[in-house]
Amino acid sequence: MSINIKSPEVETRESRLGSITGFGGTAGQLCSSSRNGKLCDKRRSFSQCLGCSSGNALCQLVMIQDAVVVNHAPIGCSADFQDYNFTNRVGQRKRDLPLRNVRLLNTNLEEKDMIYGGIFKLEKTVEEAYRRFNPKAIFVTTSCASGIIGDDVEGATDKLQEKLGIPVIYISCEGFRSRIWTTGFDAAYHGILRKIVKPPVEKRKDVINVINFWGSDIFTDLFGRIGLKPNYIVPFSTVGQLEKISEAAATVQICPTLGTYLAAGLEQEYGVTEIKSPPPYGIQGTDIWFTELGKATGKELEVERLIKAEKNKIADPLEKLRRKLEGKRVYVTAGAAHGHSLIALLKDLHMDVVGAAIFHHDPCYDNRDPRSDSLGHVVKSYGDIKNFDICNKQPFELVNILNKLKPDLLVARHGGMSSWGPKLGIPTFLMGDEQFGLGYEGLINYGNKIVDVLATREFVKNIASHCELPYTDWWLKQDPYSFLGGEHNDQDS
Repeated sequence: MSINIKSPEVETRESRLGSITGFGGTAGQLCSSSRNGKLCDKRRSFSQCLGCSSGNALCQLVMIQDAVVVNHAPIGCSADFQDYNFTNRVGQRKRDLPLRNVRLLNTNLEEKDMIYGGIFKLEKTVEEAYRRFNPKAIFVTTSCASGIIGDDVEGATDKLQEKLGIPVIYISCEGFRSRIWTTGFDAAYHGILRKIVKPPVEKRKDVINVINFWGSDIFTDLFGRIGLKPNYIVPFSTVGQLEKISEAAATVQICPTLGTYLAAGLEQEYGVTEIKSPPPYGIQGTDIWFTELGKATGKELEVERLIKAEKNKIADPLEKLRRKLEGKRVYVTAGAAHGHSLIALLKDLHMDVVGAAIFHHDPCYDNRDPRSDSLGHVVKSYGDIKNFDICNKQPFELVNILNKLKPDLLVARHGGMSSWGPKLGIPTFLMGDEQFGLGYEGLINYGNKIVDVLATREFVKNIASHCELPYTDWWLKQDPYSFLGGEHNDQDS
């Protein structure tokens, strides 16, 4: 069994999937190592910064509209609460939902709690959350501090659930549990599968679960044209909606890095078909994705017509964009599957992807199906990618590589990494809405935006001339993988 929902804690990606955060070489070499069981996680002797599983769990759970999240942690772990609130309100506006703040409380663990335990504070905070908001469910996320002192959070939540009469769900997402911070997504979905999702009462053949982050709604129109309806999960859903996701005909995911656990769990536990294909970015990936969806729902003819109509619609503007972007050198930095998807999209715009910094690598996904291999799809369909770096958000490596490669464009998924492009005089495209580049129309969206970004070259050069990098010539002249353990294949050119 791939997924064990009887356990109160999710198994980490390192042990469950064999995921890694350290590699330097080519995408083809990484795929080959993954297939042959020779994948080795190279450790860094120096690390500048990391992500945290707790943040990834929180960013999903806080946007469940009628739930509350209690973060069992010191107040410092609440530093990014304002980011969740901003994203929540932006997403609500995009979905035409009533605007309101996230419902998120922190137990404020202090030094004395590290000695005597923090369960009393946790119980009082959960009861206050129930009194203040009257939620349909309460999620309790853990932290390094609560994990270190060994608080019995599972026991406390079980007792509180019985007392309050609503689901009170333990989410084990301590930052030190996993170097792969996307384990936090898995922890959130593990709790939802265990305590929220109910067995199906009636299967709904026209409803498709869409696991996404918080992007705009494009599937109501697309799916409507083939007689299907999207059910977006998890952000902006309600507890009642999540209870019924077992009734859907199938589950699609915008990014397997995000959705691999929940999609596989729904298929394993409730028979909800997971669409196994590369993500729908770039022409070939989108073709496969829609074709597999058509097979799973008996909509083959409708999907065939949709694909033909969409391709005809973008044919002329795509050709014009390709002429403008042909041969432009681009570097990508993003999370795993989404980063692979962006490479496919950029290749379809006839750009030259000279390298990528991808935050981690999963040699397989929870369905264990090679059809879902997003990086393998890119290498097979578009060719190998040199300068392929698996690095868990290490700016010192990114700056070194960008300084050597000097691409025409940096495409970044996360704001903290995008700031380095302008400091080096490189036009930089940051896009937070994952659905902006999705599907056939996404090629046109991305292409037009890239044309605009490339026009800022003189502006970013001016910015670079007034910036002083914190990295010295000593570092910029070194091999970017100097602190990465083990041998690597030098592909810098």
